[in-house]
Formats: sequence, C-alpha cells, structure tokens
Amino acid sequence: MPTDCISYQKSGYFSKLIVDYLDEKPEIQALYHRFPRIENFSAQIDEKSKNYSTENRLIVAEALNNQNKNFPISKATQANIELLKSNKTFTITTGHQLNLFSGPAYFIYKIASTINLCKQLKQKYSDCNFVPVYWMATEDHDFEEINHFHLNNQKIKWKKDSFGPVGRLSTEGLNEVFEEFSKAIGLGETAEHLKELFQKSYLEHTNLADATRYLANELFKSEGLVIIDGDDKNLKALFAPYIKDELLHRNSFTTVSKTINQLKNYTVQVNPREINMFYIENNLRERIIFENNIYKVNNTEIQFTEAEILNESKNYPEKFSPNVILRPLYQEVILPNLAYLGGGGEIAYWLELKNYFENQKVTFPILMLRNSFVIATEKQVLKMKKIGLSFPELFLKQQELVNQKTKEFSNFNIDFSEQKDTLKKQFSDLLKIAEKTEKSFIGAVKAQEAKQLKGLENLEKRLLKAEKRVHFEKTARLIDLQNQLFPNGSLQERKSNFCAFYTDEFVSKVILHSNPFHTNFVLVAI
Repeated sequence: MPTDCISYQKSGYFSKLIVDYLDEKPEIQALYHRFPRIENFSAQIDEKSKNYSTENRLIVAEALNNQNKNFPISKATQANIELLKSNKTFTITTGHQLNLFSGPAYFIYKIASTINLCKQLKQKYSDCNFVPVYWMATEDHDFEEINHFHLNNQKIKWKKDSFGPVGRLSTEGLNEVFEEFSKAIGLGETAEHLKELFQKSYLEHTNLADATRYLANELFKSEGLVIIDGDDKNLKALFAPYIKDELLHRNSFTTVSKTINQLKNYTVQVNPREINMFYIENNLRERIIFENNIYKVNNTEIQFTEAEILNESKNYPEKFSPNVILRPLYQEVILPNLAYLGGGGEIAYWLELKNYFENQKVTFPILMLRNSFVIATEKQVLKMKKIGLSFPELFLKQQELVNQKTKEFSNFNIDFSEQKDTLKKQFSDLLKIAEKTEKSFIGAVKAQEAKQLKGLENLEKRLLKAEKRVHFEKTARLIDLQNQLFPNGSLQERKSNFCAFYTDEFVSKVILHSNPFHTNFVLVAI
C-alpha cells in the first residue's frame, strides 16, 4: 500500500459494522444486495431496468427542469437531465443536509466520489449513461446541525429560530453571517472569490434550498451534477402508494425491527418508529402518530381518521415527509438509481433496510463509502518527510504516536520485551522446582515473578519518560503537525470547511483523487 493512504479498516474511524462490511464478513452479507465491485453493476443495471418505468423517467426529468428553471445550470447538467428520459440512463446518488456554506469538507468529497464513480462506470459500460445526483435533504428540520461551519478555528453561526422543513427556511439574517465570514476569510483573490460565492448563494436567494442548489451548482458546474429536491408535489405523487402502505400497514417498522435483531453484535444506527412519516407545512414538520384509531400530528391539534388521512395523502402527498427510515425508499422509487454513496453512519443505517426494500419490491442499491481525504499544504507534506512522520502514523492516538516516535528517536531499545521473556523463562524453571515441594512455595514464586515483571514495566515507563524529555522538541513538532491536520483530535473533513483549502483547482483535484472502489483515506497536497 502507498505511504500516502491508510485503509478505512486500519484507520480507527469506522464502526465494527462498516469494517465487517468492507471485509465482506459472512455474518452481514444478508444485509446488502451486491457488494461494490464494478463488475457487479452489470446485474444491478439489468435489475433496475426491469423495475423502473419510462413514465417515472419523464416525470422526474420534468420535475428537475422545473426545479432548475431559475438557475443558470451548465450545459452538462442540462444534458444529463435530458438523458434521464432514456432507458439507458441511470443515476448514482449521494445525499446531504443543507449545511451552511456546505458545512464540513466531506460535503465536497461525497459529490466528488459520486462524479468519479459515474466516469468509471461510463468507461466500463459505454452503452449506458450515468448521471451524478446530489439529493438535498430539504425536508430535514434539525436546524442546529446545519446552521454553522468552521473556518480558521472559528465557528461561524447563523442565529435564527427555525420551524418546519429547512429547505423552505428564509435566508433572512444571513447578511450578518456574511459579515462575520468576510472577516474570517481574510484578504486575497481567493478570499474575494469565496465571499462572492457566499453572497450570490445566500444573499441573492430567498430560501435555504435555493441557496444550497446555487452553491453546489457553482462548485460542480462543469461536471454535470444534477441536484434534486424531494420536497416536490409531483415527485411525492410517485411515492404516494408507499405513503399509503406505511400509514395502513407499518411494514417498515416490522421488517426493519427484524433486521435490527440480526445486528446484536453491532451498534444500531437508527431505530424505526411505528409510523416513519412526518406531516409537513411551511413552519411544521412533526411525526404522525397512530393512537386509538386516530392519526395524530405530534405537538399539534391536527388529526385524521383513516379515511381522512388516506384522502389527504392522495390529494396532498407533498404534506407527507419520510423520515430517515423511509427516505431511502423514496429516493430509490423516484430515481433510476444504481448505487448510494455515503459516510460510515449512512451506510450503517442503509444496511438495516434491505429486507424492507424486498418487502416493497424495490431494487436495493449498491452501497458505497464515499472517499475520505486529509488535505495538506506542500509545506506540511515536506515537514512530515523531514521529521519522519508517515501518513498512517497520523491516525494514531496522540499519546501512542509520541510513544512510538520517541522509541524510534532513541539511540537504544526502550522495549523490555526481551528481558521480560527471559524473566518469565527463569521463573518457569523455578516453578517446576516449586511444584516438587509444598504449595506455599509455588505461591511465593508466582508473587515474586509478578513483582519483578511489574518492576521491569515501571523501569520501561521511566526510561520512556526520560527519553521523551530528551526528544521533546522533535515530538512537539509531531504533535503540532497532527493537531493541524486533525483539529481537536478529530477528522479534518468533519470539522473544517472547504474554504480552508480552496483553490481554483481544489474541486477538480478532489474528483481526480476520488475512487470509491478504493476504501482508503488519502493524503492530498494542495
């Protein structure tokens, strides 16, 4: 393996479930349909072709044209929307919340991975078309998760009260955020470009969905990215039969609960509710609850009989919003989709859903982890080489890193394993003698062995501590560099906004280094 990458399995940043998925452990193979290998897309294409109608294609293409009619989308994006009308066109989808100014950098990595996968599939299956799709999570309502981003160790936050679907949220008040961002970004040509991008995205659009659409279009305009908003009456109409099924039969709760019972050795990502559907209006997104034969909208006075709610879902499907359990089904019903790309947490909850998809007779997509990167300046890369720090070593816990490198810097061996083995051998011989006499002597031998092993361990620790003082300057440089690339001891991509790394070539470079078939963290120099 190259020294500028480390496998997800060895990184320490993925759950046991995801590690076992990547390792294709037999005990979880029932949780997914096809493993993400490029040759497996042939069968996925055949299956989706049989389970997705031309009528749906036309409705989706029309909805996308309507959603984009007030946006200056690229010719590549417009061409991809038209291609969706063809039975030879398929989508590769990623989804993300409407984080302010994209939020953490992995927003970029998700979409870049999706674009790269489409390019690889086109080379392999040249008779088909593959369209990268970004699904905007416009119907989410957790504003606290999306109302900020981090830049230069500063949290830039949008202070506002929020109710209902975040996509419909007014951008009023973002001029104050813009002023704060302008101060944080500093001076220079790149800073001016980013300020203009923020201004045009958020100050020239009236709601958060439109602002996010503009931003993503600008960042990926040359790549043909298609952006879809599920908060759409015509798209919800395609999903109406599944809304009805959820309200009447609650199959999602039953089937997902059975799958969760198979995950006893793993941490469960999400748990289903009896009804996995919200009721939404402009300033409202609340759970639908079934009590005493009445459908109630939580925390409101709104309620329906069975006949009334079925009539409501038929005439106003846009008022019914799937939660995290049902949203994947909605996506796969309305799109000619082959694969979903997401982070470890997302793939974990998708792995709970295969049985439910089978219950609903909807093709389950191939699940792929998005690419992950650590972005470093050329100066930081040179510093790594100078102090002898490899990329995989950056992923060690800081204390472990310092201990390991101190032992490397030392002129003698700090590891007393050889001495401990010799001591154990000596006491093993003594124990054989002790076994020929009374039992009390056996206890004395074992106690003395434990005491002397403990003494060696203490000496080893004291020697390591002394060597840390000798090599303090070197280890301080290690710590400083690790802190720069892993802010607050966490992954850079989960903390830093893309602005921290942005250049004119940043997006294209990330796409170039993306390859979702390669499950490694990659070091990218900018």
